[in-house]
Formats: sequence, C-alpha cells, structure tokens
Amino acid sequence: MSNEIIFQIVVSFFIAAVIAPIFIPFLHRLKFGQSIRKEGPQSHMKKAGTPTMGGIIFISSVLLTAIIGFAFTDYLIFGSDLIILFLTLFGFAIIGFVDDFIIVVRKNNEGLRPKQKFLSQIVLATIFFFIFLSNGHSTELRFFGLHFDLYFGYGLLILLMLVGGSNAVNLTDGVDGLAGGTSVIAFTTFGMIALAQHQFQVALFCFMMVGALLGFLVFNLNPAKVFMGDTGSLALGAALAAVSILLKQEILLVLVGLVFVLETLSVMLQVTYFKRTGGKRIFKMAPLHHHFELSGWSEWKVVLVFWGIGLATGVLSLMIAL
Repeated sequence: MSNEIIFQIVVSFFIAAVIAPIFIPFLHRLKFGQSIRKEGPQSHMKKAGTPTMGGIIFISSVLLTAIIGFAFTDYLIFGSDLIILFLTLFGFAIIGFVDDFIIVVRKNNEGLRPKQKFLSQIVLATIFFFIFLSNGHSTELRFFGLHFDLYFGYGLLILLMLVGGSNAVNLTDGVDGLAGGTSVIAFTTFGMIALAQHQFQVALFCFMMVGALLGFLVFNLNPAKVFMGDTGSLALGAALAAVSILLKQEILLVLVGLVFVLETLSVMLQVTYFKRTGGKRIFKMAPLHHHFELSGWSEWKVVLVFWGIGLATGVLSLMIAL
C-alpha cells in the first residue's frame, strides 16, 4: 500500500504544480482578484488583486489523480466511501465558487448572503447523511471506549461538523499558506489513522489531498501568487469533517483541527464580547492570526507557529488513535 500512497502524493503534487502556472495567468486575465477588507491589517492591502479561486487547482488535481489511479492501476476503486468524500469536496467547493464569483464580480467582500450559504450547506449535509445511512455506516459516537448510538441525531452531528468544519477553515484562510499547510498536516494525520484502520479508500483520498495541497502551496506561500478562496477553504473544511466521520473519529477532529477551532473561537469570543461591552475587544483583531500580526509578528512567524501547533496536535492525535 505504501507504493500506492507515494504514487498518489507524487501525481497529485505534479498535477497541481503544472496546473497552477497555467491557471493563475488565466485568473489574471479574467481580473478575478481578491478584494481586501479595509478594516483588516494594512500590510494586507498590497495583496489586493491577487487571483483567488485557487482552490480549483488542488481540487482539479485530486480529481485528475483519482481518474489516473482508476484508469491505469488496479488499486483505486470508486467505492461508497470515496464517492461520499468526492461529493462532499465538490459540493462545498461549488458553494465556495459561487461565493467567490459574486465577490470578484462586485469587487468587494460581500458574496453569498449567510442564509443562502447556510441553506446550501444544510442541503449537502442532508445528502451526505442519507448516503451515509444507505451504505450501512454506524450512527454511534465513540469516546474512550464508550459507545453512544445517536440514531437520527447523528444527522445533526454531521450538519454541525460539515458546516462548522468548512467555516472554520474559511476563517483560518487569512494568511498566505496558513490554511493550506495546516490542512496538509490534518489530512496526513487522518490518512495514517485510515491506514491503521485498513480504510484504504479514505487513506488514498487523504494522501491525494496532501499531494495536491503541497503542489498548491508552492504558489500560495508568502508572497502568495494565488489564494484558495472560499472555493478551496469551504471544500477543505467539509472534506476533513467527512473523513473524520467515516473514520469514526468525530471527537478527535477537534484536536486534529485545533488551529481551526481556535481561529473560530476567537471570532465567536470577539463578537460576543464586543456586543456585550458596547465595543470593547478581547483581541486586537479576529480571527486569531490577525491578532498576532497586529502584535508585530510577521506572516511567516504566524504561519510557522500555527503549523507547529497543528503538527503537535496531529502527533498527539496519532498517539490517541493508534
């Protein structure tokens, strides 16, 4: 199986690295540039106009890698788990694409209305749940040897995880390379857990994502030549949640994705405190990475520290799961 994994990583990396130099100038010609919030860090204003929707690069890479693996090898079979994962990835990518498209057309950060986005996510989560049930997956929640069957309540958990995961990665995607690199660590962690559980379809998906994201990061590290946009971030968060659900590691997702959780909590705390105190703030700016930027940290320092946290929680997660 190790040869197949290496094949998936190398091929998906190569495809992403080849697609990006072609796709980025295309985005430039279409003038699909990122609009920067005026209330954000002033150092980010120079990034205005950087092409967005870059999530198409690694999503396309994963799709092409899967097609190659299916057509030219005998180990990649599109079973139910792989289909669920691809439907989740593409479904949330479409929501993100529509959101990005509206933003670049209007030249501001107002994309889909929150109700529109949330309704779309609910529809996808509902489809996920019924496919999940039709394929005989367990609705049990397992925690330190204890099993709790949630029955149809598991559908609410799936909704919470898919919506929460997609929005958490979306909030984290505010510094060059931050969301992409942290996602690489998270998918690697879940990929190793999938191998230990002999869930090879899930493992192959995870490592295809790792290779594609690494290829994308070549062009997304500071100074970024392209941003993943909501097209990429919503898809990544939902895919990570879907992987954890199929591996029955729902609770472990909180630890594996601790950086995403902290970023989300910082926004929730900031908004709540701001409203209750009449304008006071806990952080200089939320999400959390902006707080450290405004405290004098360089983008590279923020990224490396957050990657370090992700790596530490990934290793700890492996120690717990394996």
